[in-house]
Amino acid sequence: RIVIAADAGDLAGRASDLITRLLNETPGRRATLGLAGGSTPRATYERLCTAPVDWSRVDLWLSDERWVPPDHPDSNGRMARETLADHIPATFHPVPWFPNRPAEEAAAEYAATINRICGDRPDVVLLGMGDDGHTASLFPGRPALTAGGTSYVADLVPGKGPRLTATVGLLHSARHIVFLVAGATKAPVLAGVLD
Repeated sequence: RIVIAADAGDLAGRASDLITRLLNETPGRRATLGLAGGSTPRATYERLCTAPVDWSRVDLWLSDERWVPPDHPDSNGRMARETLADHIPATFHPVPWFPNRPAEEAAAEYAATINRICGDRPDVVLLGMGDDGHTASLFPGRPALTAGGTSYVADLVPGKGPRLTATVGLLHSARHIVFLVAGATKAPVLAGVLD
């Protein structure tokens, strides 16, 4: 289903309401919510802080992360903590940071975490889309797009640096995917994706 919002505030409100409803459809068990990075979901996360969800039964995880320290301004984990995770009693599972080890080791460890908390499939995954059509850190033409046998991989993206990302297989297995796409520059790319 495609919903066109009037503006950024309307988009955040609609997304927050939808995520709240989807999380509340998992009574009697823990729920999982995959979080997107970037600027578009910030307002949604801020609204979710006051949403009527029993956050104590929700596990939060990241659909992707830049290979930077957890307190770095470009860290998706930092943004998720500052806008959502630090304000609710959910269990937040950040991507591990190993300053002296390769990103691939962190991806393998995080894949084990994702498999443990999500079981067969994640409940809700929030994703965005970049101007080039990428989602999570799945960039056009990169090997991460076809990675199999795991739920999380590392990829050295030219011009972007090392990224860690959920795989297509993990994202496709989600019970619900919520895409937030905002901005006129993304309209032609989105139209191409939908064709």
